Amino acid sequence: MTAILFVCLGNICRSPLAEGIFRHQVELARMTDRFTIDSAGCGGWHSGERPDKRSITVAQAHGIDISGQRARQIHVDDFDRFDLILGLDRDNVRHLSAMQPQGSQAEVALYLEKAHGIAKNVPDPYYGSAADFETVYRLCEKASAALLETYRI
Repeated sequence: MTAILFVCLGNICRSPLAEGIFRHQVELARMTDRFTIDSAGCGGWHSGERPDKRSITVAQAHGIDISGQRARQIHVDDFDRFDLILGLDRDNVRHLSAMQPQGSQAEVALYLEKAHGIAKNVPDPYYGSAADFETVYRLCEKASAALLETYRI
């Protein structure tokens, strides 16, 4: 079983979408028994909150329900619980790398770079429009498909 954690700044916009989309694709591929999937934020400002309503709306428009997710802050124990920890932007990756305990076997990587080999951030849509959330959805949808493909046997 492979454990994957998606991480953005507050765990209400990008990482809930990445988690929900990847989970949905794993379910469609009938590979749920092969993954543990979660998301977290670098900060804990939104801990316990549902995803941003615009993230919920864009996911629902594509047939994915993320409304049951709750934000949480990444914890040092996550580096023992997850094999792959994906930061959605370079700042997230820097934060994750700085807090990763010495000797941790978790791989910390930039999401789009791990999925596509493209060193590019998933832009934060928080201060944007519905179109910005759709852009994030599309980026995560393509990245999740590419990431899942690497786990097919």
